[in-house]
Amino acid sequence: MKTIFVLFDSLNRNALGAFGSKSVETPNFDRFAERAVTFDRHYVGSMPCMPARRDMHTGRLNFTHRSWGPLEPFDNSFAEIMKRNGVYTHLISDHLHYFEDGGHGFHTRFSSYDFIRGQEYDPWVAMVEPPLDRIREQFDPRHYDTDHPDKRLQHTVNRATIVDEADFPGPKCFASAFDFLDRNRDAENWFLMLECFDPHEPFHAPDRFKAAYETGYNGGILDWPHYDRATESPEEIAEIRANYAALVAMCDDYFGRLMDYMDAHDMWDDTCVVLTTDHGFLLAEHDWWGKCRMPYYEEVSHIPLMVYHPDHKELAGARRAHLTQTTDLMPTLLDLHDLDLPTEVTGKSIMPVLAGNEPIRDAAVFGVFSGPIGVTDGNHVLYHYPPDLTREGLFEYTLAPAHMTAPFTVEELRSARLHPGFDFTKGVPVLAIDARRDAKRVPYNDGKGFDDLGTRLYDLAADPQQKAPVDEPAIAERLYGLMVEELTVHDTPAEVYRWYELETD
Repeated sequence: MKTIFVLFDSLNRNALGAFGSKSVETPNFDRFAERAVTFDRHYVGSMPCMPARRDMHTGRLNFTHRSWGPLEPFDNSFAEIMKRNGVYTHLISDHLHYFEDGGHGFHTRFSSYDFIRGQEYDPWVAMVEPPLDRIREQFDPRHYDTDHPDKRLQHTVNRATIVDEADFPGPKCFASAFDFLDRNRDAENWFLMLECFDPHEPFHAPDRFKAAYETGYNGGILDWPHYDRATESPEEIAEIRANYAALVAMCDDYFGRLMDYMDAHDMWDDTCVVLTTDHGFLLAEHDWWGKCRMPYYEEVSHIPLMVYHPDHKELAGARRAHLTQTTDLMPTLLDLHDLDLPTEVTGKSIMPVLAGNEPIRDAAVFGVFSGPIGVTDGNHVLYHYPPDLTREGLFEYTLAPAHMTAPFTVEELRSARLHPGFDFTKGVPVLAIDARRDAKRVPYNDGKGFDDLGTRLYDLAADPQQKAPVDEPAIAERLYGLMVEELTVHDTPAEVYRWYELETD
């Protein structure tokens, strides 16, 4: 088997025509849906970026034990399992988080990899004295505050070197993919993971894509909203959404080039293609920007998945309504290459859903470490909030103590104690580290901005836009049961149930 796994970051399901969108033109994603099987109830697992990728590599939820962090030494990795069993694996990515303290250990599981530089705040272009005055003139200060230099300033430095379309990291990722395919398409038994950071913010697209979504706005550049309440004017919101749409259109265009390449080289007969994302993004829907700090509304948690399998061409254009989620990708990828699953895997291969329209799960459970926990059966969704996001009582379980961009501090490490291993650590004990000593280490769940938020239940069939929570105690009780069942399957620590005040038998 040959497999191409195309992973975009923050690709909203609601931005794709195949899922009913009319706001963005996505002819190539839609063309792929006509050839592939589309999964209409695919959900996230752990969030955000690196926790989602740990789910993808290991086939199990990790947000119950760990916040943002590296691949652990005891973790399974589909890429490493493939490599050990004779499948050549190659990663192409412009996702800078792999190369930070909190993202190491993922890319090295592949046989080879190509890192494309320049996305977001990638410390790529060195400039000792950046032109702050010019930056202030070009960018809206709400998105780029040069009086407090940070990661956004590095982005403006990188951005100055990205002039032509071919300079953009996304197009460079696809160029690298075509190089790989030129060299290897006739070989047997390989896996290519083509991972593009786009359309993650900042929403910076080549001019020809932006031109199709002009709004008439003439203020400073607005393309990187903070994960917070939406306070912009309608005109400014429209501009930010247009910038996102332009970036989605670029992703669509280059994905179309991949399909054209496969057409030209008759690759559809022996190559599987998987297309998905890690999570969505709120573009001022529900009056929020971003992800993680608010309930994981459908715009964040309900994500696209399309799969083409050469042995099931007769299913072209088919759709599946059974639940799947991110943890199911790892067992699926191993299934495609006829490899056995490690016993620690809790996800399920989606092949029974694709080939036979058979359900594989009753519920999808998802969340961010210490944030609300979501659970859906596909018809209703429940977001369960802990009573107090700032209280103590949670622990990080790890042998790789690193935050997103830095190791754990010495003060944090002083709280560490050795804890017996869990069912997924292969008998290895782990460090238990006090999780609330530094709230900054838990992405965006700092307790701020939650005054009017709390546990809520939505009827997705009657209210797909989630305008009004419902009061249905029997449904909530059933969803809580499914949530606890899933947490139990993942050997969730006892203090997690107490911290969330979840009732167990």
